[in-house]
Amino acid sequence: MDDLSLVRDHTVLSVVAGSRAYGLATEDSDIDRRGVFVAPTPLFWGFGKPPSHVDGPDAERFSWELERFLGLALDANPTVLECLWSPLVEKVTEQGEELLALRGSFLSRHAHRTFLRYAESQFRKLTGDVRTRGEPRWKHVMHLLRLLISGRHLLEHGEPLVDVADHRERLLAVRRGEVAWAEVDAWRRTLTRDMDTALAATGLPEEPDRTRVETFLVSVRRRGAR
Repeated sequence: MDDLSLVRDHTVLSVVAGSRAYGLATEDSDIDRRGVFVAPTPLFWGFGKPPSHVDGPDAERFSWELERFLGLALDANPTVLECLWSPLVEKVTEQGEELLALRGSFLSRHAHRTFLRYAESQFRKLTGDVRTRGEPRWKHVMHLLRLLISGRHLLEHGEPLVDVADHRERLLAVRRGEVAWAEVDAWRRTLTRDMDTALAATGLPEEPDRTRVETFLVSVRRRGAR
């Protein structure tokens, strides 16, 4: 079975991600899709294993095999968590519904570290751009700020904020390069402090519910072996 057939025939969840899910789309925005597929269990029995992810079939689609997706979600990977909370679900099967019902099991205080680590890594790259090019890649700046807004909301309210339409005008102004780098950096530092404050008061558990998630994975694998 080829990789694209796995996506075509075994996808259990497909969502629109990116700027359209974020409420930041413009006329030129593509439609980015992310999905989860469940490889048939017999494919794991031999030496060759099914792929952990697949690009395509179109340029804007990326899909994870279920086990890889679950592992990333347990690690509070921001991109994966956004898929679980995307307001734009295009396809969901019965197993996809079971996956969505598990959303809360992936959440923990680890999100504070993970979201900040992603943001800090991106900020270092952007700072390098400022030194070498005279300005950052403004689209990346916008998404750094959006990530911090989402992370703050997760710590405060128990779920990531995917649709940031309430911040649309200011974020798009950043993307257009209309906000000074110093102002952007001040906003970034404020959001970072807000995340630290939110962590101290968050109701999120110390650890995600790995047992519940693993129980789901084993159940799916058993059903896939029939």
